[in-house]
Amino acid sequence: MTLHTPITGRPVRVALVGAGNRGLTYADWIAAHPEHAELVAVADPRPAARAASGAPLEYEDWRPLAEHRIADAVIVATQDRDHVEPVLALARAGYAILAEKPLAPTEEETRRLVEGVRAAGVLFAVCHVMRYTPYTDLVKSVVDSGVLGELVSLEHLEPVGWWHYAHSYVRGPWHSERDSSPMLLAKSCHDLDWISYVLGARIEEVASFGGLKHFRPQNKPAGAGERCLDCAVEADCPYSALKLYPPTLREQGPVWPVTHVTEATDEAGLHEALRTGPYGACVYAGGNDVVDHQVVAMRLTGSVTATFQMMAFTEQTHRQTRIFGSHGWLSGDGERVTVQDFRTGHSRVHELGASGSNAAEGHGGGDTALVEAFVRAVATGDPGAIRSGTDASLGSHLAAFAAERARHTRTVQQVPAR
Repeated sequence: MTLHTPITGRPVRVALVGAGNRGLTYADWIAAHPEHAELVAVADPRPAARAASGAPLEYEDWRPLAEHRIADAVIVATQDRDHVEPVLALARAGYAILAEKPLAPTEEETRRLVEGVRAAGVLFAVCHVMRYTPYTDLVKSVVDSGVLGELVSLEHLEPVGWWHYAHSYVRGPWHSERDSSPMLLAKSCHDLDWISYVLGARIEEVASFGGLKHFRPQNKPAGAGERCLDCAVEADCPYSALKLYPPTLREQGPVWPVTHVTEATDEAGLHEALRTGPYGACVYAGGNDVVDHQVVAMRLTGSVTATFQMMAFTEQTHRQTRIFGSHGWLSGDGERVTVQDFRTGHSRVHELGASGSNAAEGHGGGDTALVEAFVRAVATGDPGAIRSGTDASLGSHLAAFAAERARHTRTVQQVPAR
């Protein structure tokens, strides 16, 4: 069933499952907008994470929420491999659901989740935050205006950032396909979804190449130690934990990514975490297996072509995109969009100004706009505010799974329509 609470009535009651970085980001929006939403419960096995959410009701597990519905909606922000069971149970219990991406690490589980949500008939949204940014609105408005003429091709770069990749995908929770999901799904299903959304076309066929090139034991520098704190060559290593976490703590306080390393708020606690935990280990230890570079070539409906590149070895900054049409081209960098019209010979620059490019900076306004749209949809019972429902999200997931098959088999793969 779909909820129909008037927006002018009581605030939408929300429960949170998974109080990590993403879950707490959404909880912060709720706390800042008490007239629209109220966080009534949190489920997380970690006491400190539960306390950080500010929810009055705390559970170690999500199951009590499914047994007794206590809210209008629930945000599921657990790790990648822990989405399916709670989403299906909470959907059957009648909650509207906002689920973190990726929905699941396999095609079979993703289809099962989507089919279960459809059968339950609840309002459902996926955290494809890139769809909700002002920058995306601008790019899509240019494409939809027709100024580019007939769309021909797109090229898109995701510059993950050397330190961000080392933090999240070598030392962090997404270092292993077995424990989380492939890099293309864990990080870049955002981008496949965005490409399809902006172009207004479905990804139909893919080829892909890439792998883990650098973060391997054979690339470990001579004299390197097992941990950054005990490494003779640490000062020359671009991936040194000592170059990332202590300066961030000193300059900005206990913020992401430091909060992923430790719950401590002082340097002594941080150093202890680096001495004993995964974030202080050498990046060349060999415990990770996700790709550090990948290219995907695509054919979309209407014979539009596209290329996507995920690259670890960059600065951590906005995605960069160029779109080519028969009458003009567009170039965008997350903060500005340049459009050249071949018919007039003129170029126009649309400035958005500085906006955050990563999770710590709100994804350029996408985090805020996503939660606001979800709460509005729950409050009104109108799914029209949601840009990332089941059909759209299933399409981008299927494209990611097909691209991984293509990469592993070195073949061209068809993307199922549904």
